[in-house]
Amino acid sequence: MGSDSEIEKTAPKEREKKKMLALAPIAKPLAGEKLCKRTLKLVRRAAEQKCLKRGVKEVVKSIRRGNGGLCVIAGNISPIDVITHVPILCEEANIPYVYVPSKEDLANAGATKRPTCCVLVLAKPTKGELGQEEQDKLKGDYDQLTSELSELANSMF
Repeated sequence: MGSDSEIEKTAPKEREKKKMLALAPIAKPLAGEKLCKRTLKLVRRAAEQKCLKRGVKEVVKSIRRGNGGLCVIAGNISPIDVITHVPILCEEANIPYVYVPSKEDLANAGATKRPTCCVLVLAKPTKGELGQEEQDKLKGDYDQLTSELSELANSMF
């Protein structure tokens, strides 16, 4: 038998494998491990600043109203039909989007307990104003991530 530390080391690897197996075939462009961490960090920061729309209904409504941003979609949604229209809406509105492997991780980053299908990170809050320092920090992370996503999308097509 192995020690407890060996079991603890293999558990996260097995969880990652299960996440990858549960991915939908349309989950492209899929964020790599490093890009996924940065994306979830941006989602967390946007949730703290109230610059986040959660769930398919809110995201679609916001996109149709013309609010720009960055759309983050979970790749392990079942049934996948729930979110198949979201990337099309994003492309029509010139909004960058990316898939992350887990809806649970996306919910944790978005400060909710319930697993979330997709979120829209807004460049500025819908209500109120942010402090200049907070706004610059959020805008810098947002711009860096959108440029990386455009490179990822260009390399795919």
